[in-house]
Amino acid sequence: MKISVHRKTIGVALTAGLVLAAGGAAAEQLRLMTGPQGGSWYPLGGAIQNIVESNMAGTEVQVLPGAGIANVKAVQLGRAHMGFANSVSTVDGIKGNPPFDAPQDNVCNVATLYPQYFQVVTLADSALKSPADFRGKAAAVQPKGNTGEAITAHLLQAYGMGYKDLSRVNHGSYTDSVALMKDGNAEIFTLGTTVPAGAIMDLASARDIKIVPIDDDGLARMQELNPGYKRIHIKAGSYPKQEADVPTIGYATHIIAQCSLDADLVFNVLKNINANVEDLAAIARAMKGITPEMMGADIGVPLHAGAERFFKQ
Repeated sequence: MKISVHRKTIGVALTAGLVLAAGGAAAEQLRLMTGPQGGSWYPLGGAIQNIVESNMAGTEVQVLPGAGIANVKAVQLGRAHMGFANSVSTVDGIKGNPPFDAPQDNVCNVATLYPQYFQVVTLADSALKSPADFRGKAAAVQPKGNTGEAITAHLLQAYGMGYKDLSRVNHGSYTDSVALMKDGNAEIFTLGTTVPAGAIMDLASARDIKIVPIDDDGLARMQELNPGYKRIHIKAGSYPKQEADVPTIGYATHIIAQCSLDADLVFNVLKNINANVEDLAAIARAMKGITPEMMGADIGVPLHAGAERFFKQ
């Protein structure tokens, strides 16, 4: 079985494709883009590596750090065969909307995994009650290439602002952002991840926090920028002293692959992930109880041929 490659990316893909294993046997090396260390995607990638290598003889998985938007671009360009992504940014990529400069026509959906929550955090004693209050404030956001950063830019745009309207913007890691919030050098911390987020729990261990709600008007404004944004609630008790549900923006984490990647390979990867989904649920609690029907949900991204065959069966 060979990993097929898109003609535009054949040079890169062949470099990353078949490698010689011990004894001269050919082993397939699958490059899987995940997320930054400290998030849930990186350990999920490690779990998938273990699942695939334990159940698919001759297939090796190379787990690489990445980010939602960057992973879509990497798969399109052949720098990776598969990766984690977020539905809203993948849809932007397929359509060629910013921050993508052209339609990403070699990116297909493999499986939807769990909902993601865009979370806007401030300190409990802050006067900030809505994104409309953010003008002139200091923010800590993710680096460019992260879906959470792109959603932050959309949020500001939806309320008639941009980064230039904030007093200071730090594009850094979750650890950097938490440190800025603890020290009072940032008033707003935005991120897109699962609930509860480890970074927010870290901040809450040192400072009282609150989650800033995004109301229906804000959601409607953001849906004008990307119709993939959905209503989701951060349930009461998710964080210390959080006494009520907080409305925010939701989207889906999913696995993507080159559309040109061998259908049998994708089918077998997905079959083994589904058979061992409890290993992934141990890392991302939101995956507990996930079914093939949920994994095959339509999120506006075309299904890979191998995935389509799996879900039909």
